[in-house]
Amino acid sequence: MTDAADTMTLETTKGPVVIKFRPDLAPNHVAHIKKLVSEGFYDGIVFHRVIDDFMAQTGCPNGTGTGGSKYPNLKAEFNNEPHVRGTCSMARAQNPDSANSQFFICFTDTPFLNRQYTVWGQVISGMENVDTIKRGEPVRDPDKIIKATLG
Repeated sequence: MTDAADTMTLETTKGPVVIKFRPDLAPNHVAHIKKLVSEGFYDGIVFHRVIDDFMAQTGCPNGTGTGGSKYPNLKAEFNNEPHVRGTCSMARAQNPDSANSQFFICFTDTPFLNRQYTVWGQVISGMENVDTIKRGEPVRDPDKIIKATLG
């Protein structure tokens, strides 16, 4: 049984997605995401970059991939957890310490991302909903997170 504080539920336009946090891998990233969820930061945010056989990215308040939260960027917590189907990992700019609020969910195994991005969670339910998120770069009339909740 998973502790409610160990998961986040994304109510998306495609249905619910439950993500198990991995504080053992990235404690600072997990704490940051929990803080953003508790403040309602992710509510209404779109999946702005969705690439077939790769990943769905969200977490930009501008809906374009150019924004973050009001908080400072996070120091990288790269780890040895592989990027596989359902992995949740932080998006960032070229600087390894530039992750803030944007994250992505892998559709498939993406080993070229290993140890380059901070893995902080894993989808444990609703991956079939992630699979149906509208594709595009940028996405036309994108799917979104209606509400993100802890537990």
